Amino acid sequence: MDRMNILFVVCGEGLGHASRSTKLAKHLKERGVNCIFAAYGKAYSFIQNQTDCKVYEISREVTLEGTGGYFSITETLKSSLGIPVSLVKSFATAWKILKTENIDAVVCDTMFAAGVAAKIRKVPVIFMTNQNYFSSLAKPDVWYWKLFGKVIRTYLSIIPKKVLVPDFAPPNTISGYNFRFSKKDCDRYVFIGPILDPEIHDVETSEKIVFASFGGEPFKMPLYAMLKDISEMDSSLEVEVFSTSPGLPAEGENFKIAGYVESIFPYMASSKLAIIHGGLTSLHEAIYFGKPVLLIIDPYHPEQGNNGRKVEELGCGMMIRGDSVTKESLYEAILSCMKMDVADMKGLYAEECGAENFCRVLDEVLSEGKIQ
Repeated sequence: MDRMNILFVVCGEGLGHASRSTKLAKHLKERGVNCIFAAYGKAYSFIQNQTDCKVYEISREVTLEGTGGYFSITETLKSSLGIPVSLVKSFATAWKILKTENIDAVVCDTMFAAGVAAKIRKVPVIFMTNQNYFSSLAKPDVWYWKLFGKVIRTYLSIIPKKVLVPDFAPPNTISGYNFRFSKKDCDRYVFIGPILDPEIHDVETSEKIVFASFGGEPFKMPLYAMLKDISEMDSSLEVEVFSTSPGLPAEGENFKIAGYVESIFPYMASSKLAIIHGGLTSLHEAIYFGKPVLLIIDPYHPEQGNNGRKVEELGCGMMIRGDSVTKESLYEAILSCMKMDVADMKGLYAEECGAENFCRVLDEVLSEGKIQ
């Protein structure tokens, strides 16, 4: 791959987008490629800490808001009133970067305005996402999710050369229930496989702790308290919490707060159970290590419930609704999940390298542009 400049434009809602994009950038850097980033919020800081790439700050486009820690469509719509202005600002920033940095290709990870700017400037666009269809456990079939999904799918059918899904191809797609495809767009979508950190392959596994990292929203604080009570009730369950959120219960003999750690893999690999919230990146990491997964789902979130359905279908774990869980039902779910004979998917991870497949698609897109 010749020396080139690749621009990653990264969504800052959570760190999953930034995590996978920085992994790809490190992979490209080994091939002599110069990577430039545009991001906002926690993703902006994360990328600065994880790479030595130039990072531009860009306006937030996607706005997901909640009430009491749960996703709320009402609050999201209120916050979305400013989206047109944000999109214009994001477009202007992307346009400036494209104009000054001699960009060869743009990779949009769930960011939209930069794709339009690149399309206008005839710079090839690759879009990365794990969702083009939206529904929740609580409200699976409502008009606003149908409309939003239609808008996103229309955008994806026009702007990018390729849409990359960092997941296994069907029927093993963890995010499979979050996608809908028309026949004419099937070739546009490429399942490149999970994007995992190479160091994950060198970590030895064991079964010592209950790994808990399922977000820091206010409604989840009582769940951490339940876990502490459970660890005191059952001394065989040594719980370690990976969160820096305020409001966590005090440590106990079998309940430890690890907070932020530079690498999560040794802890996840040493777990007998992983309690997480259903984001795609952490799901793949837990499943890679062969750990049973217990998902505590926000029933109003437009992605987590569908991931949970697929995890259960594949035999990799189970999910419970965060709005109705009790200490007793959580304890029962923990015991049931640990007894599971989870599906062995290690072979799939050995077959698919998301970073290598990404580079292959990038080469194809760039070659196609040169031919045209």
